[in-house]
Amino acid sequence: MANPSDDKTLIEDSIRREFHSRLFAPFTKACKTYNLIKEGDNIAVCISGGKDSMLMAKLFQEIQRHNKVDFKLTFLVMDPGYTEENRSLILSNAQKMGIPVTVFESNIFDETDPLEKGICYVCARMRRGHLYQKAKELGCNKIALGHHYDDVIETILMGMLYGGQIRTMMPKLKSRNYEGMELIRPMYLIRESDICAWKEYNGLTFLDCACHMISRKEEGTDSSKRQEIKELIKSLKTVNPSVEANIFSSVENVDIDAIIGYKKNGKRKIFLDEY
Repeated sequence: MANPSDDKTLIEDSIRREFHSRLFAPFTKACKTYNLIKEGDNIAVCISGGKDSMLMAKLFQEIQRHNKVDFKLTFLVMDPGYTEENRSLILSNAQKMGIPVTVFESNIFDETDPLEKGICYVCARMRRGHLYQKAKELGCNKIALGHHYDDVIETILMGMLYGGQIRTMMPKLKSRNYEGMELIRPMYLIRESDICAWKEYNGLTFLDCACHMISRKEEGTDSSKRQEIKELIKSLKTVNPSVEANIFSSVENVDIDAIIGYKKNGKRKIFLDEY
């Protein structure tokens, strides 16, 4: 029988060696560029059981090992109504990877299951609220989510094509409902293909989205729209290899002088106001 400590060592070695430049380097770059980790932070690393959040937990452990900034980590797993099989997979992976998780329950799956539209959006909002609340109870001042570079550029295009707006998934946000709490996304500069390569290299199996809607493969959900955007970007990349970097850069290089209208602090502005 395989020794969990051996698995942990191999997984950590792969991050430090084979995948250092593709995973750990962009992780630390995002933390530094966007000032995500500060002295005295107590960060709730939110683990859904998927490849992104499980890797994020290991990257946090690795950056903490370097001990350049004194901060604490709480590895938080919310069970929104997983089957026993899915919950067991999360816990066994956590043990194998040496991640000391704290698990708490919610009934999000039961509450969102009757919804017909926007279920992914509602589920994400509810998850975030539960995570903020539990993290604050445990003395944390930040929650960390595992969204990566590809999530960011897909969100930009989804906003334009389906929402009629230009916005992005921010690397950090102050909570409006939980005073003193902040959300951070340290995987912001990591490519999904590199996460998948790391997973395959280590022979790991993680939980995919386990909600009832996804299992029924409903059309018209937020997830199916995101898949359409993935395919669109893939198609555009065959013509222009720089298209992903250009999408990402587009929200860093907004020319306000060439924008018809925008919102600031919830108030709408149009170019005629200062024309």
